[in-house]
Amino acid sequence: MPLQNRVTPEGEIVAVAARGLVMGNRGGALHGDDRTLRRRRWVTRQWICCRLEFKDRHREVMTPSRYTELFFLDEATALAAGHRPCFECRRQDFLWFAELWARTQGAAGRATAPEMDAVLHAERIDAAGAKLTYRAAWSGLPAGVFVRQAGRPHLVLGSRLAAWTADGYVAGPERPMEGETEVLTPRSIVAVLAAGYCPGLHPSAEVAT
Repeated sequence: MPLQNRVTPEGEIVAVAARGLVMGNRGGALHGDDRTLRRRRWVTRQWICCRLEFKDRHREVMTPSRYTELFFLDEATALAAGHRPCFECRRQDFLWFAELWARTQGAAGRATAPEMDAVLHAERIDAAGAKLTYRAAWSGLPAGVFVRQAGRPHLVLGSRLAAWTADGYVAGPERPMEGETEVLTPRSIVAVLAAGYCPGLHPSAEVAT
């Protein structure tokens, strides 16, 4: 029986057998001693995405009283759910992300983790904890952004869209260049992607294009 620890681009935590390429957490333990999730879906504003392996660390997933390990198909999925790169295990990616974040805000240097976490928490969920989305023009969306198309998450990839599944991407329709769409990836992360940040993608994304 799969554990409920896989995150979709909608930010939902579901139980599926596939693990994906990226791990992360939401600041603490969301599970109980029986390794099932409780009601809350985050502990702090620090929602991060990490490497699957780091310094040969190993432990049982969902260890009691430890943070809940979450898994994503790839980094683009994690970003859509509102997670940012981890400072410890993905330091270079974090520094790149933080520098681009500051640049999009017209600031010098790099944004701090608390600054980004505060903004992202307001952009990813509403007061009831539901996923926040917004409308934006197709023409202004960079690659790596997730949109809701035909009722399901699709990844923007150049001139085409790729439909997200728990196991990988499947080919979607051509990307419209006129009109608007519903965007899943938080606004500030979309700006960072537009500034040049390139998220890691599942290999199936290449096939889907």
